[in-house]
Amino acid sequence: MCALVAGLAAAAIQTQAATLKPMTTLHASVVRLSDLFDDAGRNADRVLGPGPAPGARIVVESRQLAAIARSFGVDWKPDFAAERAVLERPGRPLTRAEAMDALSAALVSAGAPADAEIEIAAFDPPMVPADGTVTPVVTQLDYDGGSGRFAAQLSLSAGGRDVAALRVAGRAQPMLEVAVAATRLLPGTILSAADLRMARLPAARAPAGAARRVEDAVGKQLRIQAAPGTPLPLADLAVPTLVRRDARVLMLAEAPGLSLTSEGRALENGADGEHIRVLNPASRAVLDAVVIGEGRVRIDPQAPPLTPAGGERRADAEYAR
Repeated sequence: MCALVAGLAAAAIQTQAATLKPMTTLHASVVRLSDLFDDAGRNADRVLGPGPAPGARIVVESRQLAAIARSFGVDWKPDFAAERAVLERPGRPLTRAEAMDALSAALVSAGAPADAEIEIAAFDPPMVPADGTVTPVVTQLDYDGGSGRFAAQLSLSAGGRDVAALRVAGRAQPMLEVAVAATRLLPGTILSAADLRMARLPAARAPAGAARRVEDAVGKQLRIQAAPGTPLPLADLAVPTLVRRDARVLMLAEAPGLSLTSEGRALENGADGEHIRVLNPASRAVLDAVVIGEGRVRIDPQAPPLTPAGGERRADAEYAR
């Protein structure tokens, strides 16, 4: 009696009618029988074929569903002619960063500078599976080291299967970190750290001899006008003029146990540490002096004058020539 009851229960299970799934979200690259029907029977895990691409859908119409059910012994028949099943596979666009990671590594291996900035002419990302990790691999790369131009083919895989491909072209530009003007700067400006900032520019846009650090320019006097973002060539930066010709200067004379100050007149412009000629108005002698600050010079009291007393006119005439 028990055996009979068990046999009838098994028969009931085998003949249980299947139910159509009108909408299914796929998370694999293939379609299985169970994606179309609940209670699909012993063939539920049978692969019917490839699924839609990420972000796409497949619509299975009533007639095709009936044929599939007959082929795999599924107890199902359409209730009406328009009955159908929709299979959707979630997708998302490949991000630029995902493509760049693989592309950068391949370009560096091909000889591009490690700090190169990669420009892509047009980025039209393919759809990839919304869930899981996508792995881009550069399968083909043509790179011209002279111009930096490249063309590449990327294969995109997820879960060990290829899901899409992407072809890109562009340029890998060598970059330089340089000091640039943070704001509009006028000629004669003595630069401070607030006047400057660091910027990463294509090497082709950076002038030869550009300041590579803010420290290289701070304290220097700008000879040109500079717009915001303009690199600053070291050749256009000068040591600031602290003493100007014909200006009064404070002369400092020091010797062991002796420190004297007096007023003189500069016969030349001078920057910090430069030697200039200074007229001593008391003796009318022209002296050699070292600029030590704004309007200040140091003289050696033991050194003979460059021009003896009364030599002011002769010194001025020589300077004019």
